[in-house]
Amino acid sequence: MNPSPSSIKELEVSNNFSMNLISLVKHAPTAPGLRLLGIGPRLKPINGLEKLQSFLNENTFWARGRNKQQICKMLSNSTVVVSLWHHKQLIGFGRATSDLVFRAVLWDIVIASDRQGLGFGKLIIEAILTNKKIKSVEKIYLMTTNSSEFYKQLGFKLNKKQSLLIINKNEY
Repeated sequence: MNPSPSSIKELEVSNNFSMNLISLVKHAPTAPGLRLLGIGPRLKPINGLEKLQSFLNENTFWARGRNKQQICKMLSNSTVVVSLWHHKQLIGFGRATSDLVFRAVLWDIVIASDRQGLGFGKLIIEAILTNKKIKSVEKIYLMTTNSSEFYKQLGFKLNKKQSLLIINKNEY
């Protein structure tokens, strides 16, 4: 199997400490390079799947404990996958699923806790929203527990006309 190449955009990002070279990787749909080959920035194999698993465990409460098989399945069913790297260190991740016409949902938007507030979250969101697969869908949804103010700055609005309903199969 020959996975489609990912798109990599290298960015100069300034912060209070120094200039850092950051790689924004726009993975091919279903992220075959990341899933199957562990590819990260500059299309180099760097155990990307293991790094994603550790990254989610360290930086989220909702994605802790996901195993590699679950993460592979999650990626293989994602329409858009984006990752952000500082050299070989994963510092940001996000993905979306979509029917490509009417709806898309953003999932797992995560920035390393020590890199928040530097504009990396905005880079991830913009990369997802401008992806050709979902940029023309009618509505884009996301759910957040404690970052609604961040998303409002990017144009998302609280929708009081709809309710979030859930069945948690882990509670049975």
